[in-house]
Formats: sequence, structure tokens, C-alpha cells
Amino acid sequence: MPVLGVVPARLGSSRLTRKPLQLLGGEPLVVRVWERVRAMAVFDEVVIATDAPEVRAVVERAGGRVVMTSSAHESGTDRVAEVVGQADFSRFDLIVNVQGDEPFLPLEAVTGSVERVRAGHDIGTAAVPIEADAALDPARVKVVTDRRGRALYFSRARIPFLREPTDQPAEYWQHLGVYAYSRDGLARWVAEPPTALERAERLEQLRALDLGLSIGVTRLAEPAPPGIDTPDDLAWAERHWNAHTMGGGIR
Repeated sequence: MPVLGVVPARLGSSRLTRKPLQLLGGEPLVVRVWERVRAMAVFDEVVIATDAPEVRAVVERAGGRVVMTSSAHESGTDRVAEVVGQADFSRFDLIVNVQGDEPFLPLEAVTGSVERVRAGHDIGTAAVPIEADAALDPARVKVVTDRRGRALYFSRARIPFLREPTDQPAEYWQHLGVYAYSRDGLARWVAEPPTALERAERLEQLRALDLGLSIGVTRLAEPAPPGIDTPDDLAWAERHWNAHTMGGGIR
């Protein structure tokens, strides 16, 4: 089953202006994410999906393929669906959305998400453990799952909530910016408009849960570098890049 990788990239971030074009290690962030995804031996093809000519220009200059999409999309998944609906991509029944602010996304997060779909889930994604204090950060999306690894809920709040002190502290899991979809699961997701929960938390995956889609979550054993949402995140990412790169690639 061939796998298509799509990186949605829009300029309209409210917390970090023109985020895809911010520099990381001397190159635009969107280019660094494209390099990361392209280097993974998972994908048969990788494209950037954007509505911004400036993003198209920097990606094509780096040698990447760009698909121009509508500026009306409210989520990355909606943008991915427009790409998948084009005739050039009709052969792909397994699609992976890597969010454009995840330059350090672990390979295991992608392979685990893909395997979740191959195991029968409509959607696959991944999560990593985080400390209780970090779980208070609304920029870090948390997920809780059932015992079979299916997502029960995603939130910007710290979940689960501990009503009383306990000898066994709660485990907190941060959702990573990756989704694998079956073609049918993706079509069902975008067939409906954004839901009340999605709008309340500004989390697109809550629409899928509202619709009854199964989201399988691969839980990685080790923490991972966070995505880039704010200027502070970008400053941290630049330090991390400088400390962990060699020969142009992240170690």
C-alpha cells in the first residue's frame, strides 16, 4: 500500500507570525519539516500543501513538490483532503499528515501512526510522555486513551484531572503533530463541518471523535522535542538544532 506524505503549511498562525517562513538553522521552517519527512523511509511521495505563494517559492527552491490549495480551509486535515482528491494522488489509500511545525518529529511516531491504520483504525497518531507541570501548557495538546490504545479525548487542558492526591500519580501524554488516515477515514472526517468541541478547543481531531471515527494512538516510550507554536518555541528549537545537527541533518 503506497503512502503519501502531506505537510500542510499556512501563514495565518496567531501565535507565531508567518510561521512556515521563520528560519530554523538558516532555512525556512517548512523546508526543515519537508527535509525531515523526505528522509523517512516511509513515504512513496511527499508534498507540501499551502495557499501561500511565498511558501511555494521557498519549498520549490529547495527541490520539494507543492500543491496549491484553497485559502478557506479551517484545518490541516481539510487541506490534506483537497490534495488527496486530485487525480495525481488517486493511487494512495494511506495518507500521512505531518504538521508543518514538527521539524523534530520522531520516525517512530510516523511508523506507529501508519501501523495503527494498517491494523484497522480509521486514523493513527502518536503521543509521548510529559511531566505534570508541562501538561499545564495549553500549547501542548494532551490525549487520553482506552486500554486498547484508542483515543478517548484530546484537550489543551491537563487531562486526566486528579480530583484527590493519590499514591499513583496520573500519566500525561502529549499528542504529536502527525495523523495517518485511510482514504475512507479521511473522507468521512472532512465530509462534516467543524463541531462544537473542535471549535471550543481549536483541535481538529475532536471532529473525528465526534463522528465516531477510531483514532489509534501509538505511545512512545521517550519524550520528544515539542512542535513550534510560539517565539519561545522557535528560540528553543534553534538552540536544539545547533546542538544536535551534523552535516545538515538532525541527529
